[in-house]
Amino acid sequence: MTGRIVLLGATGYTGGLVLNALLARGLSPVLAGRNRDVLAAIAARHGGLDYALADVSDADSLSALLTSGDTLITTVGPFDRLGHAVARAAAASGAHYIDTTGEVSFVHDLHEQLHDLARETGSTLLPAFGYDYVPGILAAMLAAQYAGPTVRSVDIGYFATGPLWRGLSHGTRETMRDGMTLPALQWRNSRLVPTRTASAVRRFAVQGRRRSAFLVSGTEVLFLPHEFPGLDSVRVFNGWFPSLSRSISMVSAVSNLMAKTAPGRALNDVLTRPMVGPAGGPDATERARTRTYVVAQARSETAAPEVHVEGPNCYSLTGELVAWAAQQFATTAPGTAGVVSPVEAFGFDAFRDGCAEVGLQEV
Repeated sequence: MTGRIVLLGATGYTGGLVLNALLARGLSPVLAGRNRDVLAAIAARHGGLDYALADVSDADSLSALLTSGDTLITTVGPFDRLGHAVARAAAASGAHYIDTTGEVSFVHDLHEQLHDLARETGSTLLPAFGYDYVPGILAAMLAAQYAGPTVRSVDIGYFATGPLWRGLSHGTRETMRDGMTLPALQWRNSRLVPTRTASAVRRFAVQGRRRSAFLVSGTEVLFLPHEFPGLDSVRVFNGWFPSLSRSISMVSAVSNLMAKTAPGRALNDVLTRPMVGPAGGPDATERARTRTYVVAQARSETAAPEVHVEGPNCYSLTGELVAWAAQQFATTAPGTAGVVSPVEAFGFDAFRDGCAEVGLQEV
């Protein structure tokens, strides 16, 4: 082992899934958080794990938590509000870092603000290494490779098989609501372009049926152009609720208009509050009812290959992916420092094999 694995957020829903996945691999993480009693109870329940107090709003406590060579996992979001100090502490200490964010602007800011610092200290920062956005990167990498050296565009669609709405966590619902008024980054004409979320709807072939999906964003738009410099366009779509895609597009337009004024934002918050729901997320039985399904279509001068990737439920997949990545970091120090993509962190072959190990693979 090259260092400790420290888990910040084990008291939350996603953090609990990550903890279970780590333990299943025979790993014993240090639990970190601000509630001593809750941490102590979780630690005792799992055989007496070590724990440490740390607060995402207290930079000193975060710095004291980490040493060079540690691997920090954080599931504490929303990351744009609560994640910057955590990532900075990891970069400054020379610790490696994995998070579960779905906020693309946060990942972009990490690269702008911490990439050089992390390279100086030897820290590898791996953001968004879960359902957001590993399946899309895997599918898009394969599709772009099949398209050949003249690949020019990739469209990625995220779908789910099974009844998803009841199986969404509080955090996912909150992110979806807030995302209606946040811009969706696209890679267009070889540059990043902010666009209104759900401003476009596209149809994909999913298990023999055409399903609609609305425009969102994903770290694919940040990372794929680095791997394929000839790409002119990268777009990401969400097709969780295909029959509602056009309705969601209209809701997004209205929400964006309301968000232009303080009274409008307040009213929008009130109107959309019911969609957030209670704390927590789906249990194992509910998670077993849905699976991840992602489609990527690439286009080149000579081909338009389409890749379909399938895997476990989005939350189960996130827990397993994060545990796999932490095990890699803890046993073999990563060779690439800075804010990196999954492919940069592990190499494509190891990344693809790791995805397959947790059940995410081309079908």
